[in-house]
Amino acid sequence: MSGCPWSQRSRSVLSYEKFELREELAIRRLITFFYREMPQDYFFAGEQHDFWEIVYVDKGEWDVTVDGAPFHLEQGDLVFYGPNEFHRGGAAQKSTPNVIIITFECDSPAMKYFAEHRVFRLDEKERGIFSSLVKAGLESFDPPIDSPKMRKLHRREGSPFGSEQLIRNHLENMLIHFIRRKHVPIAPEKPASAVKENKENVIASEVLDYLKANMAEDLTVDELCRRFQVSRTQLKTAFRLQTGQGVLEAFNHMKIERAKVLIREERHNYTEIAEMLGYSSIHYFSRQFKKLTNMTPTEYARSVKLRALDDQSGCWDLS
Repeated sequence: MSGCPWSQRSRSVLSYEKFELREELAIRRLITFFYREMPQDYFFAGEQHDFWEIVYVDKGEWDVTVDGAPFHLEQGDLVFYGPNEFHRGGAAQKSTPNVIIITFECDSPAMKYFAEHRVFRLDEKERGIFSSLVKAGLESFDPPIDSPKMRKLHRREGSPFGSEQLIRNHLENMLIHFIRRKHVPIAPEKPASAVKENKENVIASEVLDYLKANMAEDLTVDELCRRFQVSRTQLKTAFRLQTGQGVLEAFNHMKIERAKVLIREERHNYTEIAEMLGYSSIHYFSRQFKKLTNMTPTEYARSVKLRALDDQSGCWDLS
């Protein structure tokens, strides 16, 4: 419509200045990403390679030596090995450790920080980042990182959108948090007595402690409700909010995780382990074990031994 005043106006083209974000460090290639359950006598004779490696102790204890310097790690500790640093290590104090091993390339000058600050105990925020990193790892590869069959990274068909990019993002995020420790003082944690916990967390924590102390029992939800004087709904809601699992589901997982440790310790046969964990028969124990691990106890024991031998023979068996 030529009579409209705005139709005669010329359109102006605005110019915007683009701001390029600075990249302090970047990770584009992984070599390995493993979750390993180790026997108590595991020891790796040593190696060196031209990329970075981190080892996180998820359970148990771990002793390492890096270029001649010894370090003792406990649950929640993480250690860095730099390119071409000779390192070796293994299970400590006769524990049966679970460890997560990630190796990657990163040539950023900022990485020299980890040659000087080698061992870290993860704080709450860093544990959250690391948990997200592991979740992305579990989603990205086939076989998954916690599988006994995992030897080399292979892309999982149909993995969730962006899962590999999340590995990179979470790993870079964690490294940035570690480096920032030298610039930002860590605020001391409040003492437990000053932390206000809601009733649901208290209930769930107490029940968890009770389950861990009574894994030989065949407990029911009704028994737990009577003992802790809560309703079924209250117990189930509180427990799922804190653990993401049902009460008996979590109890079964606890038993199988304990069974794995007992198998790796090699001090008891399967019948004894079944009795120690409150299973009515070895057959029921084997069925439950396979249901949660996709392996029989015998297959699990064999896989741990073979994997340990492979790992001891050279660089986590990258062939």
